[in-house]
Amino acid sequence: MKKFISVSEAGQMVKSGSTVMIGGFLRCGSPEKVIDEIIKNKTGELTLIANDTCVPEFDRGKLIVNKLVKKAIVAHIGTNPETGRQFNAGELEVELVPMGTLAERIRCGGAGLGGFLTPTGVGTIVEKGKDIIESQGKKYLLEKPLRADVAIVYATKADKFGNAFLDGTTRNFNPVMATAADVVILEADEICEEALNPAEVTIPGIFVDYIAQ
Repeated sequence: MKKFISVSEAGQMVKSGSTVMIGGFLRCGSPEKVIDEIIKNKTGELTLIANDTCVPEFDRGKLIVNKLVKKAIVAHIGTNPETGRQFNAGELEVELVPMGTLAERIRCGGAGLGGFLTPTGVGTIVEKGKDIIESQGKKYLLEKPLRADVAIVYATKADKFGNAFLDGTTRNFNPVMATAADVVILEADEICEEALNPAEVTIPGIFVDYIAQ
């Protein structure tokens, strides 16, 4: 059986200096309660891996506003002016990654792969510092895998075994992130006593270490 922990305990599992993956696309499918605990604990010097830095008033955006993130590896920052301000002021390191490339780097981290080749970014600033490999007359960037110390993911509902169902677009980055961290914490809106129907399972319980309720 999976270990049930409080939201407070979940927040304490994130330590200063950790690399943390956080699911969500803007406010859709974000583990907001655990994020609030991280902010409450003032856990800083984090490396954040996420789709975005949301907006200043909500979830991942509040981590930026409270200056708890030293580096953000994200697909875009345009919805959070504070991210841009801190970056321009030299207070925050930002690594912008094309969204599909970001998802695939995380998937590689979860699958134990050494990386993948993509034509996305060839001939642009994205290729700076990366290995360029030519195959069949075409150039590709070698994109390396991403893993985290902790992944905090969201679910619409979960059973006591950690199997989780995510409704609609709340799936976004949550399922792939659940495969690519040393510790996976699941924040679910609803905990079911009965096991989920296998056809509903979006994140298999084998990937989930803790359920925050």
